[in-house]
Amino acid sequence: MKRFDHEKLNVYQESIVFVGWAADLLESIPKSMAVYNQLDRASTSVPLNIAEGNGKFTPKDRCKFFDIARGSALEYAACLDVLVAKGKISSEIAANGKASLVEVVSMLVGLIRANSPDRNA
Repeated sequence: MKRFDHEKLNVYQESIVFVGWAADLLESIPKSMAVYNQLDRASTSVPLNIAEGNGKFTPKDRCKFFDIARGSALEYAACLDVLVAKGKISSEIAANGKASLVEVVSMLVGLIRANSPDRNA
């Protein structure tokens, strides 16, 4: 089976696994909470921006979308902290999500550095 180039990236695959984890978490969060939509958008943004960035032709364009994906992953991590602070999830659940996000962010930083060696990320 033929695959798109972005589907071959480990960071993309890990971000898709995370989206599944995030979807399960969303089922336990009331839709009326402001953070609900933020969680959904941030988790969805990560793989979408990885795919779009990987399809760009210039390193600058690729890095722009990888930066957005990285920002969305960090935003999701902050949302997990908010949920813990509000008593909606346990710190253990948050730690599980953050472990996956740390991997995604690390891989994104690697992609950013590979596409722009002069950047520190």
